[in-house]
Amino acid sequence: MLFSIALILIMGMIFGELFKKLGLPSLIGMLLCGILLGPSMFGLLDDSILNISADIRKIALIIILTRAGLNLSIEDLKKVGRPAFLMCFVPACFEILGMVVLAPIFLGMNLLDSLILGSVIAAVSPAVVVPKMLKLMEEKAGTKKGIPQLIMAGASVDDVFVIALFTSFTSLASESPFTWNHLLNVPVSIITGILGGMLIGLLIAWILEKWDLNRMMKIILVLGCSLLMVSFEDISHLPFASLIGVMSMGAALQKKSEGNARLLSKDYSKMWVIGEIFLFVLVGAVIDLQYALTLGWAPILLILSVLLFRMAGVFVCLLKTNLNMKERLFCMIAYCPKATVQAAIGSVPMAMGLACGQSVLTVAVVSILITAPLGALAIDKTYQKLL
Repeated sequence: MLFSIALILIMGMIFGELFKKLGLPSLIGMLLCGILLGPSMFGLLDDSILNISADIRKIALIIILTRAGLNLSIEDLKKVGRPAFLMCFVPACFEILGMVVLAPIFLGMNLLDSLILGSVIAAVSPAVVVPKMLKLMEEKAGTKKGIPQLIMAGASVDDVFVIALFTSFTSLASESPFTWNHLLNVPVSIITGILGGMLIGLLIAWILEKWDLNRMMKIILVLGCSLLMVSFEDISHLPFASLIGVMSMGAALQKKSEGNARLLSKDYSKMWVIGEIFLFVLVGAVIDLQYALTLGWAPILLILSVLLFRMAGVFVCLLKTNLNMKERLFCMIAYCPKATVQAAIGSVPMAMGLACGQSVLTVAVVSILITAPLGALAIDKTYQKLL
């Protein structure tokens, strides 16, 4: 395992820097590195690291969402208002609708299989989007109208909504009992996640005020609380959106103890350097290239087509706002990248033995290969002109 970790860190860093020098997002190089190191190509990563890949990717996601919360001003989010709420579910619903319309044409899928595929593909990737929005906030690009905050907040809730739909649709397909509680759990988990995260954030702020902790101990306290929240969701199986809780915890801490939040944000920025390498190299490692080629051009055309539905959903969310057309176009572009959720649940239908399993996995893999690098590149190349 130690050799695999060394390969991930060193090769991931080299590939990321190489692509950055070429004027491309570093995550493209990291994804490529993961593909080369993974089972699809040279198979240099030990099974022990691949078996815990999902947990490592989740830790990396926790780091970037905590950093996002520490930089997310509640006052700025209030200014955004209605569009932030709509961005949590409307674009995903549009994309799932697009999949229902187009998947039967491109892949010959039935309605339920199309819904399952749509619920896998419709999630936006916080791991791609959030770091880009934080960069915009540091450069004060679009912050007057709350554009980075809008996209960042929507991206974190979007995943919870889509995963809940995925659970409902796969329950129907596997003929396991389906109840309306599956859908009711969506708003409940979001609300409990926000409230739970805010309470923990306030508790951490109180502890930091009462105790004289050094910077490393503060990091351990915040990271430990984040891991406990995620563990609670996994163990309890209660409707609790822990990733939203992590982000809410950071936002509450920023509101109550701005000085500590500022210092923690800088420390988490350094931690993200390592977290980003692990996240995208391991996402690349789960991609099966040979399998992805079996359906030819159909998955590519399908992905590009349903993205138009998603962009239309974003446009609807931004109606009657003070954003101009250039700013709306940027939001539509920035809300397209996919990676983590697709890597995490793309193989689940196949593991359940569903007939659509192989097709779902293939399209999920293709969506990562297309939207993660192109979306990141599009954000980098357009924000200065559009915002």
